[in-house]
Amino acid sequence: MSGFRPGLLPTLLVLALFPVLLWLGFWQLERSAQKSELLGRQDARQQAAPLAPNEIERLNDPAFARVFLQGSFDAEHSFLLDSRTRDGKVGVELLQPFYDEPSGRWVLVNRGWLPWPDRRVTPQFDTPPQSLKLAAWVYAPSRPPFVFSHRMAEGWPRLINHVDVAELWKALGRNGVPYELRLEPGPSAYRADWPVTTMSPQQHIGYAVQWFALAVALLALFIYFGVHQARGTRHEHDESDHRQP
Repeated sequence: MSGFRPGLLPTLLVLALFPVLLWLGFWQLERSAQKSELLGRQDARQQAAPLAPNEIERLNDPAFARVFLQGSFDAEHSFLLDSRTRDGKVGVELLQPFYDEPSGRWVLVNRGWLPWPDRRVTPQFDTPPQSLKLAAWVYAPSRPPFVFSHRMAEGWPRLINHVDVAELWKALGRNGVPYELRLEPGPSAYRADWPVTTMSPQQHIGYAVQWFALAVALLALFIYFGVHQARGTRHEHDESDHRQP
């Protein structure tokens, strides 16, 4: 095409980058759809009637299922999940064993976040001694977290860097429900504003728009450069023809 001469290097660059930008845009749209489905499933299960601990063990996918508990905490054994942040402040999440009397099962309850401003001092928390009625929901991550070390500290309360429910029950020497239960806001909870996703569906759509915009900009620049190069080449040829005797 005489009116379009982009050159070899720009063509190769566009052929390499343009599909990648499109893929990133569609990937973000896919992630948005996944997050919407996740939030919808969470909302539906939050509206459903709560289950007993022994009932959630029979579910193929218990994530976000509400659970009703009646019993008491084990105040002697607590886990502190390290490096949790809220509003830019570092703290821990408090996990404690809870004995559910109606089902006769132990469950691991995350009571929420509390600050830890001075790492020389153990975070302070209280454990209700009386029998309680609590509402919680099942936290079942889609994939295990990436951790550098699986070593667990000694003593109680015990500092941990990730939650492996099976390993925690092993450390306690008990056979408990194999899921983390996150406490709903209430008198026995600390800060329990649990984020379901780290990024909303709308944010993913925003990123998709940015990737698609970059793809369009790249294509527009490629066309402009090719047309500009063709005009420059044609102009040089015209001047060369005029100079000939």
